[in-house]
Amino acid sequence: MSGLLEGKCLLVTGVINHASIAFAIARQAQEQGAQIVLTGFGRLHMVEQTALRLPQPPPVIELDVTNAEHLATLAERVQAHLPRLDGVVHAIAFAPRSALGGGFLTTPWQDVATTLHVSTWSLQALIAAVLPLLQPGGAIVGLDFDATRTWPGYDWMGVAKAGLEATTRYLARELGPRQIRINLVAAGPLRTAAAHGEPSFPEIAAAWCGRAPLGWQTEDATPVARTCVALLSDWFPATTGEIVHADGGFHVVGV
Repeated sequence: MSGLLEGKCLLVTGVINHASIAFAIARQAQEQGAQIVLTGFGRLHMVEQTALRLPQPPPVIELDVTNAEHLATLAERVQAHLPRLDGVVHAIAFAPRSALGGGFLTTPWQDVATTLHVSTWSLQALIAAVLPLLQPGGAIVGLDFDATRTWPGYDWMGVAKAGLEATTRYLARELGPRQIRINLVAAGPLRTAAAHGEPSFPEIAAAWCGRAPLGWQTEDATPVARTCVALLSDWFPATTGEIVHADGGFHVVGV
């Protein structure tokens, strides 16, 4: 029996280590038959070591989404390993320390700008960079955290995620005529490397685990990864600009 992504070529960004949501997506994608290329930023050797833990260790290329040269050469560097792209995973986000943790009223513009540059604008920049390789019928999936509400200490990252949601809707409008879909998966809180930089993570995670109707495991990114793989597959041909929640149902629960 063939997998959901049999024969598809994917670019997966945002892998830091084996606890990354992007790593879980990469694993599930390979298990469903996809060929993948990973991107890494900064300590590239860590990403390369992490890639060795996948069923078929994929190539790793460097990508700093704030580097114009990296973006300008991205399609060429991906094409050295894959003939085309059928899907892209955007799992890129960053906020300086002052933009998280309760200092919303005092965060300087420079740090806000960095947060929005890396966490919001990067979606449009990434897609524009690889658009020549994206095939009709292709799919883009980004990672979200429910931006319809405020979260303690999430601060400017919450604003960035709201911008990511709006960016996705506009990209859906632009990419639709090319028959390319783009959707977000709003995950519940997961204990990733990024979560260590969020001071209120324990508080948010405790509330989630106690209130999500289906329950929630902060150590298990598999449900989120499977949702992403489903959206990357051909099984959602008429779905674009959507936010799909993979959060145990927490978002539907009131007090």
